[in-house]
Amino acid sequence: MGFLADHCSLHLLTREILDTCQPFSCGNVDLDEFFMEDAMPYKEKLLGKTYCYLLDDDPRIIVCAFTLSNDSIKVDQLPNSRKKKINGSMPREKQMRRYPAALIGRLGVNIDYAGKGIGSELLDFLKKWFVQADNKTGCRYLIVDAYNMPSVLQYYQRNNFCFLFSTEEQEATNSSMQLPLKTRYMYYDLIQVQ
Repeated sequence: MGFLADHCSLHLLTREILDTCQPFSCGNVDLDEFFMEDAMPYKEKLLGKTYCYLLDDDPRIIVCAFTLSNDSIKVDQLPNSRKKKINGSMPREKQMRRYPAALIGRLGVNIDYAGKGIGSELLDFLKKWFVQADNKTGCRYLIVDAYNMPSVLQYYQRNNFCFLFSTEEQEATNSSMQLPLKTRYMYYDLIQVQ
């Protein structure tokens, strides 16, 4: 099926895992610091949960890690063209000002496993995970504030995520942020998985 499915096990990231595993590095200092130092306080404050895949042959190795939290796409704050695109996929009587989403707050693949398709396999897993019958909440979209770097944006685009705003300038105007943006808001419609 894939490397994660065949050679790894999914776990909630815990202090015990962090204490027994080799230090995790995905090559991004900000992400590395979050997973190693900030993920536990983040969880304690109920801001999100971090999960990891451990290598079955050596459970001291974190192959990849990701953080999830609840969020929404706020349609009433979008430009008309994007509002029509999001609402257009909903029956008129079901259209809302906000649609439930799961935020992928952080995502990193161990630098030793980079370039093997693990990041894409992880996104495929998440897409399926949120439409399973045992999911505890309704969730129409996966969203991400992707680092505004060509390689990161292309990664999400290859995995069928779309920009919520057509241009960086439009996003800056609608989010009251200054250019250049550090991140770009992207989404994936989970209805495509069913």
